[in-house]
Amino acid sequence: MDIKHLETILLVEDNEDHIEHTMDALQEGGLVNQIKVVRDGKSGLDYVFRRNEFKDPASSPRPGLILLDVKLPKISGFEILQMIKSDPDLKVIPIILLTTTGNPEDIEKGAKLGANDYIVKPVEFETFMQKVKGLGKYWALISDLAG
Repeated sequence: MDIKHLETILLVEDNEDHIEHTMDALQEGGLVNQIKVVRDGKSGLDYVFRRNEFKDPASSPRPGLILLDVKLPKISGFEILQMIKSDPDLKVIPIILLTTTGNPEDIEKGAKLGANDYIVKPVEFETFMQKVKGLGKYWALISDLAG
């Protein structure tokens, strides 16, 4: 696969153990996409809206998928979700919410705000792939687009 043709995944997660487990699961599953990690809600918004240290598109490429923790410091995952889905240019980016509980109220709230899906942490590669395939982003995220 040619990595230049694969879209970036943005992981917005504050828990170091969850970051490590998610990265391990995706890499062990063979995912070669570039994964950018930010650790709080403000940094997540700065990355997506290309502000502050994320101004340069070369080092902060627009994500093709966002994995978004619901409970984040500074700005909640729900607030981030609402802001992204309210922006005409960004609302097309699929967002999968990450939750530790699978709380039906959180899932319903996320769906109402425009989340495309959710995964209960810890993230397992097979579950992740099922969700991505369900979004119709499988080929853009995983496949060699040149071929």
